[in-house]
This record gives sequence, C-alpha cells and structure tokens, in this order.
Amino acid sequence: MNRRFLTLGTGALALAGFGAGALLWPGTDLAGPVPAGQDDRFVRPHSPVIGKPDAAVTLVEFFDPSCEACRAFHPLLNRMLAQHAGQLRMVLRYAPFHEGSDEAVRILEAARLQDRFEPVLDALFARQPDWAMHGAPDLEAAWRIAGIAGLDLPRARRDARRPEIGRVLAIDGEDLQALQVRQTPTFFVNGKPLLSFGPRQLYELILSEIEATG
Repeated sequence: MNRRFLTLGTGALALAGFGAGALLWPGTDLAGPVPAGQDDRFVRPHSPVIGKPDAAVTLVEFFDPSCEACRAFHPLLNRMLAQHAGQLRMVLRYAPFHEGSDEAVRILEAARLQDRFEPVLDALFARQPDWAMHGAPDLEAAWRIAGIAGLDLPRARRDARRPEIGRVLAIDGEDLQALQVRQTPTFFVNGKPLLSFGPRQLYELILSEIEATG
C-alpha cells in the first residue's frame, strides 16, 4: 500500500462495511460531465467553507446530513484538510435527498448564524443513528443534539425559518440538477468529478491537484 494512504486506512475499512445502497442515493450513476461555463455552480456565495478560504485546491462535497456514507467520509475529509492545511479547502453543498434532511440543513444554517456550524455538523454526524432513521426521522432529536453542541435553540428555531435559508436550499437544489448529482456524497476537486468512488481515489485526485498547483 502506498505510504501516503496509511492514515486513511481505518476510515476506508469503515466505508467498506457499507453496501452500494448506502453509498448511492437515490440513483446509482456517477455525476456526469460538467457543462461548460457552469463553474459558478460549484461554489456559491452562501456555501460553507472549511479551511483556508483562498487555498489553491477546492474540494466540493454535495452531502446529505442523513447519509451514512457522508457520515463515514466526514472524519476522513477532516484528516485530509489537516494534512494539507493551507493548500486545501472544502466547500459544502447541500443534497437533502432523504426525508427530513431539509430540516437538518436548516439546523446547520441556523448554526452558521451563531458561528457553530462545524460543532453542530460534527454532532449531527456523530449521533446520526439517533435521529436520521430513514422513513421516520426524529427531527426533534436532531434539534436536541444541536443544542447539546452549543446551539441557542430558541434563536436557532427562529432563524431556521428565515427566507434566505429557503433560498439556499433552492439554489443548491438547482445546482444538483445542473451538475447531474444523483448520489451522496458526490465530490469535485477543482471542478473535476470523482469518477471512481472511494476514499483512496478521492485522495489521489486531491494530491494530483495539489501537485499541479504547487
């Protein structure tokens, strides 16, 4: 095994435990070619960014807070960002395919207004089995988990209903269709789609872009 993948091995094994159905939702096709002139659809002004804002390499993840594979990738992505601090930034885009995920997005957006986005995201993923049961999500449990992560719940519940958060959901939904995103997580690195799904393949693509921009 290539030495640079050793630190990703544990997470990769965890991902291997998921069946194909856990990785692909709701379809099974990989993202198709990106239409010319659509670069603005990768990163919108409202998109959450983790890492150095002006990093040379941009990893875009379309994710669903209820997605088990997104949860499994989450610590791996954090590790990649830590290993390449200053060179890599991650832009998060919402793909709320599962029932109730739009409300989880509203929780995350309300958390951004309190500068609690990352702690709440970490908490929702860590305790995902407690609230994201497919077909019967317990959204009150998701709110409680966010509160434990430090969110001011009365304020957040008001903020979650702001029209601008509805617009975030609408714009990300339009970009999902334009970029032909049919699964979560879906990744793009500097606009290039990950055509062969997996943590190793993603890391290879990130490294190739870091080398190309170095």
